[in-house]
Amino acid sequence: MKSFLTRPKRKLCAEPEPGPGDGDEPTEVKLALLSSLHPAADQGTLLDVLLAHEGSVSEASAALQTSQHSGKKSGAIGYQQSLKQYALPSDVTSPTKKKVRPKKGSTLHLYDPDDVAEHTPCTILHNFLPPEEANDLLRELLDEAKSFEKITFKLFDNVVSSPHTSGFFVESYDAIRTQQADYYYNGSKLTASSVLALGLQMVKPVVQEAVNKEIQHRIKTRYPGGKKLKHQSPSPWVPNSAFVNCYNGAQESVGWHSDQLTYLGPRAVIGSVSLGVAREFRVRRVLPKDSDAKGDSGPDAEGQMSIHLPHNSLLVMHAEMQEEWKHCIAPAPSIDPHPVAGVRRINITYRDYRQQMHPRFTPRCGCGVPCVLRVVQRKRENLGRYFWMCHASNVPGKHGCSFFQWAAFDDDGNPILHRTSSQAPQPGASTLYSNR
Repeated sequence: MKSFLTRPKRKLCAEPEPGPGDGDEPTEVKLALLSSLHPAADQGTLLDVLLAHEGSVSEASAALQTSQHSGKKSGAIGYQQSLKQYALPSDVTSPTKKKVRPKKGSTLHLYDPDDVAEHTPCTILHNFLPPEEANDLLRELLDEAKSFEKITFKLFDNVVSSPHTSGFFVESYDAIRTQQADYYYNGSKLTASSVLALGLQMVKPVVQEAVNKEIQHRIKTRYPGGKKLKHQSPSPWVPNSAFVNCYNGAQESVGWHSDQLTYLGPRAVIGSVSLGVAREFRVRRVLPKDSDAKGDSGPDAEGQMSIHLPHNSLLVMHAEMQEEWKHCIAPAPSIDPHPVAGVRRINITYRDYRQQMHPRFTPRCGCGVPCVLRVVQRKRENLGRYFWMCHASNVPGKHGCSFFQWAAFDDDGNPILHRTSSQAPQPGASTLYSNR
């Protein structure tokens, strides 16, 4: 900061030349430079534009000038406009344009659906349901949430509870019996589930249609060659279960995680409906610990994106999400109450439990528990490869075993079954677990 204060004054020119602001100065210094050049812009906008241009003060300033000269104004107070308005003409036309990658320790806030689709593995639809239908569903689920419970599981030998409550819903009473008899969650059998509430049943086909439309749009516009990802199912997405989460107040949250693929299969897609108060849904890319990418090594070398989820929005987590990214709901310093929900947020995650992934088709370990499906995320060796491992260690009071088996899937994500459902642990398995 001292060198900045003693540096000769920069000229407030229309297009600042590349110089000290484009070097290795701290972000605070770059923001100070941008603020002096664009005093009318708020700090949040300056930071987002700076990140969008990879820390270049000259490019960020030019983009801000282009935006200001366009004369576009936002009609909403406190609502961030799309980052596209800050793109330079060359950014739009260049075939080699880089995606925004926030630096370590920074958060890039995304509000515009185009920004979300461009920079994250998600798409978002605002005002998804007719307003009264959304409010009716919210009221119904707030009543259901009175019976929700916190999920208890074991983490690093400590018994912990989720900082929010949840309920699990399936399509029929037969499905409830099957869930309680065959399926395991966090290493133990499910003790409580319900038939889909009337509102959940009515909304499900609307979610199904919208999600399938977004899947096909993403394949055509975002994936190489306009083709689905390897292991992604070509079949339509048909949700048959729903986890409903209730976040009561600003401090209720859920930490960084990837959703379990055990019953969903690889390259799973999830449709998530948000009702009630708006909260931040943060995502970050998982990078291998042994990454050698130009000095930005380690799993947290990149920052995080924050997608703001307002009432009555649908977020689609696409096929690259669970294998390559982690997500969380961050605690908030404060929240704006919702007229129906107060300080509560209801989140519905519709899921497609695939028949091919039923527990009778998956390995069982020496503990007699159906194994959990995971993917290698933290080591470059075998990165992206799936494996089965014991899940009993997640149950309070149990230690589990060292069972390990690589999982095999065809290009469409169907499991290639083994003749036997047990296999001795392979050398190096414990190392793989600890570096997942």
